[in-house]
Amino acid sequence: MSDTKTPTANDLTAEQKDSIRKDFDFFDRDQDGQIDLREFIDLLTILSPKTKINHVQEGFNIIDSNGDGHIDFEEFLAWWQEGWWEY
Repeated sequence: MSDTKTPTANDLTAEQKDSIRKDFDFFDRDQDGQIDLREFIDLLTILSPKTKINHVQEGFNIIDSNGDGHIDFEEFLAWWQEGWWEY
């Protein structure tokens, strides 16, 4: 069993955070600082074309940890670090 842990936002370098921020900004099409459900669907279509649309809302709700109906950068960062987008 590995003792490897997922790095937290505090473990990332400024360069790594900047790179993830660029990805976030790319998907934040209207540049309002948050990803809404439509933008999230676009994100999943690009990252995982085989994503089933009926799973999108469930995934969105998981990432939207504060339940405000949008994914902000901190929520996106946590999701990106977990590697969920790789599935």
